[in-house]
Amino acid sequence: MLIPFLISKIHRAKVTGKNLNYSGSISIDEEIMEKASLREFQKVEIYNISNGNRFATYVIPAERGSKDIILNGASAHLVSKGDVIIIAAYALIEERELNSSKSAILLMKGNNEIEKVLYGKL
Repeated sequence: MLIPFLISKIHRAKVTGKNLNYSGSISIDEEIMEKASLREFQKVEIYNISNGNRFATYVIPAERGSKDIILNGASAHLVSKGDVIIIAAYALIEERELNSSKSAILLMKGNNEIEKVLYGKL
């Protein structure tokens, strides 16, 4: 049986921009992507702490070191610059894999600096 589990979470990231004239996605600083174990085109859920909106999109890299978190396309209508969001990725995991799998959780400061990285067992 496959069980959906959180494998990656970026907690309290700040939206640095939005681009309505792009075909979709969330652009995330490539360094933050790597620390969160996110891959380009991976599906993510976005939880907007500032206004309560919840939606899904996919990840594309933003410039390494930029600290950018930019919503593109239709999802840009659901955020404002400066909003605080959670970015979460889930995977379907076989029950037998749960004890050996790990999730990456990044706790962010207000300027999209990584305050702490936690790697926990699922």
